[in-house]
This record gives sequence, C-alpha cells and structure tokens, in this order.
Amino acid sequence: MRWDAQALEPAPGDNARIAAAAGGTGPGAGNGGTGNPAVTSTDPLLPLIGLVRSVTTPEFAGVTFHEVTAKSVLNKVAAGSRMPFEWTINPYRGCSHACVYCFARKSHTYLDFDAGLDFDSQVVVKINAAEVLRRELAKPSWGRQHVALGTNTDPYQRAEGRYQLMPGIIGALADSGTPLSILTKGTLLARDIPLLKHAAAQVPVGVGISLAMTDERLSEAVEPGTPGPRARLKLITRLREAGLPCGVMAMPILPWLSDSDEALDSLFGSLAAAGATGVTAGALYLKPGTREWFMQWIAKEHPQLAGKYRRLYGTGSYASKEYRDWLSGRIRYFKARHGFSGSQGFSHRDLGDDPGSGDPRDEEAQYPAGSIPEASAFPGGQRDPAAAAQPTLF
Repeated sequence: MRWDAQALEPAPGDNARIAAAAGGTGPGAGNGGTGNPAVTSTDPLLPLIGLVRSVTTPEFAGVTFHEVTAKSVLNKVAAGSRMPFEWTINPYRGCSHACVYCFARKSHTYLDFDAGLDFDSQVVVKINAAEVLRRELAKPSWGRQHVALGTNTDPYQRAEGRYQLMPGIIGALADSGTPLSILTKGTLLARDIPLLKHAAAQVPVGVGISLAMTDERLSEAVEPGTPGPRARLKLITRLREAGLPCGVMAMPILPWLSDSDEALDSLFGSLAAAGATGVTAGALYLKPGTREWFMQWIAKEHPQLAGKYRRLYGTGSYASKEYRDWLSGRIRYFKARHGFSGSQGFSHRDLGDDPGSGDPRDEEAQYPAGSIPEASAFPGGQRDPAAAAQPTLF
C-alpha cells in the first residue's frame, strides 16, 4: 500500500509536536517546528501529529506524502452551516489535482502549510482511516447520519490508486447502515463502481462529479492534475449504466474563460448526453487563500484579464451581483435547452441586503439531483429539515 524505498523517516520526537493532520481539525494547529530537513523545502512546517513517515516517489514527481495515523476520521459539520449532511470524512489533506481555483486551499494553512504550492504538493494521508472509521461507527452513540466524502479535498486524487483507502471507507459505512455521498473529479472512482453498487443495495448512496468545462486545453491549465473533461464524461456514463445516480457540480464557471454561450452549450449538452441526473452551476468563488493563488495565475497566464477580475470581484469573494444575475440567466437557458429544467438553474441564491447579516451577498448553494441521497431514503424517512434546506457549499 505504501512506498518503502522512498520513505523519509521523521526525526525523533516529531510525532509529539503540535500540528493538526490526523484529526482534520481547525485553525491554530501548528507551531512550526524544525521538522525533518531531508523532506522538502517546506521542512520548517513539519512535523504533523501522528506522522509515521514522509514519502516521495518518481511516480509523483514534486509531491510529498505525509503518512499519519488518525485518532478520528469522522468530522462533525459546524452547527448552522446549512449543509445537507452532518458528518464528513477527508482521508487526504491537500490535493495533487492542483486546481488553481480550489476553495479548500486555505484549509492547508491550518497544518502550517501554505495555500499555494504546498496545497498541491504536500499531501497528508490518513493511512488508518478505514480501521478508525469502523471503530467510530461501531459506537452505540452513532446515529447513522449521512456522511459526505469529497467536501474538502478529493478522495479519488491520484494517490488513492496507491493507498486504496476508499474501498475500506465505503465498506465500513455501508456495513454500518450509514448513508453516504461522494463528490470527486477522479476517474479512479470507476474502480469502486461494483463496491458502490453493493453499498447502494444496503444504504442510500449519492454520487457527484465535478465538471465545469469541456475545453480540454483550459482544463489542463486550471486543473492540471485532474482527468480531462472527456474522461469525466465517460465516468458519468459508466455510473449511470451501472444504475447509480450521478449529479454534476458544474463549478466554477470562469468569467471570460468558460462562460460564453458556446462553452455553456457544450457543457450542458455533454452532461445531458452522458446521462447526468442533475446539474448545479455557478460562478468562480474566490475566498481568501484561493483568491491570492488564482489572481497570481490569471496575471501570469491571462494578463489581459487581470484588471477585469479585480474589478469584477472587488475586495470580496463573489463576482458582482450584475455578473451573477447575467450568468444565472444563461445557465437557466442552457439547462432548459438540454433537459435539466427540473432543477434550479443557478447554484447561488441571493438572500437580499439584510444589514444584520454583515454581508449583503450572503449566498447559499444547491446540490444537484443524484449527488446526495434522497431524504425519503434515510432512516426514519426524513433528514433534519434545517439540514435539508439549501446548503452553503463553500
């Protein structure tokens, strides 16, 4: 499962130092020890709690895997988040997909890594995730609430082919009677289709694919570590042919890069042809950590757009209301044109200028049909009504 020849052993005492890898907890987790100077140029950011060893291999040039043992893998969603699930699992922290727009980049700073190159190249692997999960699910207090995978970093990034954590996680959830959902860009998911079919016979299962463009060249530029659009479209078809649901998160739509009528028509037409059960689409979201990395990329790769992006986003995370209104109209048109008119056309819904909210652009997001289990399939027949409301995606 792991690489022995390329292992870089942690220095004595590393496991006892304070950082936050194993539990996936929040800010303030790292004190920036000296770490193991043999690993990478980011050595001062290491070590991590539960660190077993750090590994490099020619198969993943430029990427270091930090293998940790976790004490817990079930993460409770914060109260009031309005997510349509209460629990998540992230077997990996950091992601070799290297999407320049990834909203989860800032979460890497909680480990004392940076939100830019470190997020792409310093990947934390919870090597005992399945074993720990089985223990947690066996507790009498576990209520078999829906557990979501892929909410922070992709569980089917390339390293999953080597570590093979997901089969054990899926099996543990299904065997315990726990509904589950997966959101991914990784076509490695196809490996686990038989396992997901078996799980779907035991518990409610949702599957979501993230795909927001059909332009292979643009995809290679902005999400260089992911399988291309054609490969993900084939995966959607394979999932549907296997009798599994498959909703698509068509996010982010990139202003001036993937928001033309031609691009949107191609996207929704391709998703319809592939058999997607539902689609949610929305504009690029630039939260702190992501914003700086993306704007740096735009300035380098598309300097003629740098000023336009600064004006469109101002000092915030969202594109202007005028742009979002325009894009929502185009999305509704092309969704209807390709048979997706049964669901809301745009992922973001403005809540109005409530001076008490602190943000007049407070927005919510909607998950597409098929990406999460139906409420009627849950134990007792209903999800928590508050959780069933439109969730905040980011």
